[in-house]
Amino acid sequence: MLIEYLQSLDITSFPIVFLLLFAGFAGGVVNTFAGSGTAIPYSIFMLLGLPPQLANGTVRFGVVMQTLAASVSFYKKDKLDMLNGWRIAIPNLIGSLVGAQIAVSIDPEIFRKILIVIMLLLLILIFYKPEKWLREHHDAKGKKPLWWHYVIYLIIGVYGGFIHIGVGIFLLAALVLISGYDLVNANGIKVFVVFVYSPFVLAVFMLNGDVNYLIGIITAIGNLAGGIAASYFAVKKGSGLVRYILVAVIIIFVIKLIYF
Repeated sequence: MLIEYLQSLDITSFPIVFLLLFAGFAGGVVNTFAGSGTAIPYSIFMLLGLPPQLANGTVRFGVVMQTLAASVSFYKKDKLDMLNGWRIAIPNLIGSLVGAQIAVSIDPEIFRKILIVIMLLLLILIFYKPEKWLREHHDAKGKKPLWWHYVIYLIIGVYGGFIHIGVGIFLLAALVLISGYDLVNANGIKVFVVFVYSPFVLAVFMLNGDVNYLIGIITAIGNLAGGIAASYFAVKKGSGLVRYILVAVIIIFVIKLIYF
């Protein structure tokens, strides 16, 4: 069986290193353009035998590297509103620390069940194609957040700290529908906001021993490359294929969570 074969290999073996690099790259590309791409490396970690909470912490390495590269790229292309970016990032950071603390404290079995629900909901979101209803009819520069905007971004931060998968979709929805950005500028702020909170969330998982450093670093290299590639090129061809690959990975992931 393929899963058993992979789990029998050393982490430093070529098949495993290649798989981790590819998972990181694919996750970086999908995350930068929309969201939910973290499901790819997360699923691979689980298939390799990492417990859900350890996978949840380990995947944060790649998120930091990917969002750093993408943020720099968006900033250089003048597609990153730094002022509002910080205004949004601060409540999001506070929420993410709360979410991360919940993630490292929750009972593993409860976390596994919550993860199954989240992944099934994510499948619905992917087929619903949220980018279709995020119309670019707003002012590209956005507007200064109101007090209730901060509450929403704080709540999204709690979710992102608890489990990163899908947080990009929620951030994009809030940035476009609430803060008034078009998709390009919203993407710039999205990756910046995630970059701001990710190192702090990673630190929470590290302090609680929920990080596999070797797997995290290898995958992060792929994430970095994926973030750079996605932020420089508007990848349209093959987007449907990427969507169905992501769906296949999530389905396998959910099956493993339920039956193994």
